[in-house]
Amino acid sequence: MPRTPSSPLLLAGLLAGAAVAHAALPKQFDAVVPRALPGTPRQWTYASGAAELALAAGVAHPRTRRVAALATAAFFVGVFPANVKMAADARRRSPALRAVAVARLPLQVPLVLWARSVSRSGRDGSV
Repeated sequence: MPRTPSSPLLLAGLLAGAAVAHAALPKQFDAVVPRALPGTPRQWTYASGAAELALAAGVAHPRTRRVAALATAAFFVGVFPANVKMAADARRRSPALRAVAVARLPLQVPLVLWARSVSRSGRDGSV
């Protein structure tokens, strides 16, 4: 991922957009919450959306960017089981939905690397 001054803001925008999606379309996110987690899927959906919003704010602000970007990388690793569950559940869906669910799995790697890259950038977003 190229390190440009806009990378932190793009990452923040991605996180904020995901947070809004969690609030606007919670049912879709509820379906991928691993059953082994305590509480209800809706609690996890809203909690992860709130976390994404907090991470977005942290990544957007230069003073908190480094720590927030590292936390974002950890968050992307932490939500990977939901993507695995989505791919497993998609086995019973259409070939197109299966393909999308499986294709999402390796996309976590560039997201983690992007967040780590942002954590290493300067306060202004430069290297």
